[in-house]
Amino acid sequence: MRYSFYPGCSMEGTAVPYRKSVEPVAEALGMELEEIPDWNCCGATVASGVVGDYTQQVVAARNFALAEPRGLDVLVACSSCFLSLALTNKRFQEDADFHRAANEALAAAGLKYNGTLKVRQILEVMVNDVGIERIRARVKRPLTGLKVAGYVGCQTMRTLPWEFDDPEHPVVLDRIIEALGATATPFPMKTRCCGSSQTLPAEKILMGASREILESAAEGGAQMIVTPCPMCQLNLDSYQGRMNQLLQTSFAMPVLFFTQLMAIAFDLPPESWALKYNIVSPFQALAPLGINR
Repeated sequence: MRYSFYPGCSMEGTAVPYRKSVEPVAEALGMELEEIPDWNCCGATVASGVVGDYTQQVVAARNFALAEPRGLDVLVACSSCFLSLALTNKRFQEDADFHRAANEALAAAGLKYNGTLKVRQILEVMVNDVGIERIRARVKRPLTGLKVAGYVGCQTMRTLPWEFDDPEHPVVLDRIIEALGATATPFPMKTRCCGSSQTLPAEKILMGASREILESAAEGGAQMIVTPCPMCQLNLDSYQGRMNQLLQTSFAMPVLFFTQLMAIAFDLPPESWALKYNIVSPFQALAPLGINR
């Protein structure tokens, strides 16, 4: 199980705990992640609106040109990066005019992409390549009694094949949660948008969308939320205090990356749990498992 690994910008900024947990978890499961050398931002979220789809997708395709000589599937953990890269790759493979024009642009840097790679989202890889049984067998610290809402987010399911999971009612993340020994709670909002990048231009939109998600998780009995999406994690974790101020709510819901939960269940070194980076403390929820500050 070897992959070209595309970390994405968020893993070097707001999603540091994602990277700190992804790599040790992958190693524990027998996966080999080979970081794409000199990778660049894929342009997710805002670039296409500023420079246009063509330029954004050529920038994204540079990563494929760098990865293609290895011939390995490109594994992507960030939901926004996955959407951006998967759509770019699809266009490269299906649109001959774009393929030609993009390679003309890449040639200026001495690069070329032939469209031979597959872009893989980490949840899909965890289920189809690693397998739920391998995940379950690797657990050394079962998360018995922990109630967890699996928040897939709105972008993760947009380009995954529907035969992999139900795009409206996905269950793959719930299956991973339960393989760790935790309980996946009812969560109707698991694919609802958190407000994305509306923090600055339209804070009320962000607060309203995130509030519904947090309320849904709490109503299902969740003690924490886990997600594969850096934007979702950022919005739900870091803006709860602001939300409580503006909306007179009293949320204190920890929001972790699902790989942080896997690192705990695998009993990997605590630095791979990366819990010190979470703004809403998860330690009260984890205390029954013997995990304290």
